[in-house]
Amino acid sequence: MQLDKDLASVQEVRNLMGAAKAAQKVLAGYDQQQIDALVAAVAAACEKQAEPLAKLAVEETGFGNVADKTQKNLLACRTVHDSIKDMKTIGLIAVDEAQKVEEFAVPIGAIAAVIPSTNPTSTVMYKALIALKAGNAVVVSPHPAAKNCIAKTVEIIREAIRKAGGPPDAVAAVTTPTMEATDALMRHKDTGLILATGGPGMVKAAYSSGNPALGVGAGNGPAYIERTANVPAAISRIIQSKTFDNGTICASEQSIIVEADMLEGVLTEARRQGVYCMDAKETAKVGGILMRANGSMSPAIVGRTAAQVGEQAGIAVPPGTKVLLSCLQAEVSKQNPYAREKLCPVLGLFAVANWQEACELCKRLLENEGIGHTMVIHSENLPVIRQFAAEKPVMRLLVNTPGAQGGTGITTNLAPALTLGCGAMGGTATSDNVTPMHLLNIRRLAWGVRDVGPVAEAAAQPAALAAAQAPAVPAAASAAVAQAAVQSVFAAPAAPVPVADIESIVNEVIARLSQQCDGV
Repeated sequence: MQLDKDLASVQEVRNLMGAAKAAQKVLAGYDQQQIDALVAAVAAACEKQAEPLAKLAVEETGFGNVADKTQKNLLACRTVHDSIKDMKTIGLIAVDEAQKVEEFAVPIGAIAAVIPSTNPTSTVMYKALIALKAGNAVVVSPHPAAKNCIAKTVEIIREAIRKAGGPPDAVAAVTTPTMEATDALMRHKDTGLILATGGPGMVKAAYSSGNPALGVGAGNGPAYIERTANVPAAISRIIQSKTFDNGTICASEQSIIVEADMLEGVLTEARRQGVYCMDAKETAKVGGILMRANGSMSPAIVGRTAAQVGEQAGIAVPPGTKVLLSCLQAEVSKQNPYAREKLCPVLGLFAVANWQEACELCKRLLENEGIGHTMVIHSENLPVIRQFAAEKPVMRLLVNTPGAQGGTGITTNLAPALTLGCGAMGGTATSDNVTPMHLLNIRRLAWGVRDVGPVAEAAAQPAALAAAQAPAVPAAASAAVAQAAVQSVFAAPAAPVPVADIESIVNEVIARLSQQCDGV
């Protein structure tokens, strides 16, 4: 009897988890050098296939473009590997002599990696590398719309592991992706951690699975152009980010905020650089296709070019248009798509009177969607920048850099990553860019350095008991002994005793006194 698709996928998950658990036991016997060699082999194999895998991803999903997906693949393998290759992640990783504490890395085990369709091949590379670096195995749950390019990526990784002498089952993928399979993987008793990248529903399911999870929420980052900003550079950076793989990275900007008296200058520069500023009717038409009836983002616009989005909406977009910019917006709500995340080259536009109003508007936009994720400020005014950092509900406030590239560590010194934590405010378990250090536990070896309470009293008892059991010395004998010791030191002084010698004389008196007392 042939199993139904969902039942077959659940059984496959069980089989893969069993094999992953066995493979991880092999990895648990590796030292740091062996793990590093394995990770290097996987990174090199992925780098060689960065462009072919990018082509597969674009052909299968229709999202993004080959050039940028290639760059994302290189970020996920080359840049990530350069960042993690020298990390100590196996065995003894730290010794604090002063505090008498040593730290040992402990692998988590088998990791469930949920992969999105927007960044499929790059996310597999990234999660496999950071998991292997920490001594873990990985079972991948692919998005159904990207299962083939994900399967190919996993195949390349498994072959690299095999050639390096490692257990290929350390990285595997579900070949029949279903919601039931993903749920079974997240809830499996041997799943040590869920590394979830996907929509809010997927992340919520990961945190509700009963197993530890690291997930990320939606982005909705505003880009504030403050009056001291280099406007041409700011516009260029926003365009670079919003067009990178056609806007499929959650850290990319979703709206532009500008002070009202700068508005015309900003719009003029935006038009010069290829931004199409829509009128009210065009804004309404594009806004009408950004979201579905249930309020979620429409898959039809994800990863499409500005021209493709315009064509879907029925508006004429000039040749060479890079980004569509709405007319001036005022409403911040779930009903306004220009105040929400749009994973395509479309931006909302808001005007404020000053930086204080910009500060409040950014908060409202982030609280509407994307809280905890990322925002960008273009400014040369350090006090204003720091005020934003102190108040904005985000874990990444990027300054004078593209959002997508800055948030993922391409143009900043943040850890290179494709899983960007949103912190407690965003409903996630970390505020960091996730690295191998988030995929291991630390066992601490700690020596006692002080005693307290009854233990301290018990430790003091032997000395007190020895003193109590020592033979008593009669007072007269003690006086005689002391006098004799002093006289022996000063028996025949040839000259007055220098002050500098007093300490040595006193020490000698005490020593002789001690010797004579021992004999009493």
